[in-house]
Amino acid sequence: MSDFKSDQYGPCTLTVKHACPIELTMHIMGGKWKGIILSLLSKSPMYYNAMRREIPGITQRILTLQLRNMEKNGLIEREETNDNPKRVLYYLTDLGESFVPILKSLEKWGNAYISQQEEELKKS
Repeated sequence: MSDFKSDQYGPCTLTVKHACPIELTMHIMGGKWKGIILSLLSKSPMYYNAMRREIPGITQRILTLQLRNMEKNGLIEREETNDNPKRVLYYLTDLGESFVPILKSLEKWGNAYISQQEEELKKS
């Protein structure tokens, strides 16, 4: 695991030695796209282009950066095929799989929050 003092998102106060576990997890899993990527890969391994089609609004550059970051952190692995042109298959590692129940809890919380907000709007 790398030192977390800085990354593509800017300065960070974390180091692995002195990390708050919650802050460290949010640093590794944070961002707009990682949860969506993990959710897709939790269903089955996916090729890069198929993943890109499944995530509206993500650019090729951002998807590549997110996948590289997740691979660096040990959440996913990639496998290049011998096809012409080459294709890259992504899948969750055991570490990535261990985050799936947490992701499902986040989804459950998000759905409950959405329902609560919709109820509040109906009352207004």
